[in-house]
Amino acid sequence: MNEHAQESTGANHVCPVNHAGWLASSLRKLVHNPDAILRGLVREGDTAVDLGCGPGFFTLPLARLVGREGHVIAVDLQEEMLRMLHSRAERAGLSSRIQRHLCTAGSLGLAAKADFALAFYMAHETPDAAAFLREVHGLLSPGGRLLLAEPRFHVGGEAFRRTLALAGTTGFRITAEPRIRFSRAALLARD
Repeated sequence: MNEHAQESTGANHVCPVNHAGWLASSLRKLVHNPDAILRGLVREGDTAVDLGCGPGFFTLPLARLVGREGHVIAVDLQEEMLRMLHSRAERAGLSSRIQRHLCTAGSLGLAAKADFALAFYMAHETPDAAAFLREVHGLLSPGGRLLLAEPRFHVGGEAFRRTLALAGTTGFRITAEPRIRFSRAALLARD
């Protein structure tokens, strides 16, 4: 990892699989209700990408929002997280709407085009924030949107502003700054 990436994103770890229970718990909904956070951002028929999906806390609600004609690409670095997501999606009857994708630390490795991408509490874990944002920009269709949310307890205000500045250099513009508990967040649109 280069020094600038560490400084700008606070990258120092990837959330381990043994935290998956908390990541998908019903208690977490009290703090981060996916339906409230995603309301108005995704429409039926959309293609959405859940970056760093973990066990699917946001993936399953996204799959409901995109409907039968839509599609969700769930991306994670850890195969075990994707297996957990698959089990949860099967139980919820949503697996046909979800494509699981194993990425690497250095690349998402996606060639798809999407209407919406979610990077919730994970951008600070990427080794190169600028490369990550360029790759996300490239997978979004013109006018596509990225909801970027980072935890206040890991990412300071200055670090988040630097991440937003990097996003601006890749062709994103800030369209909103949604209020999400314990978070720094911005809704970015691809020009």
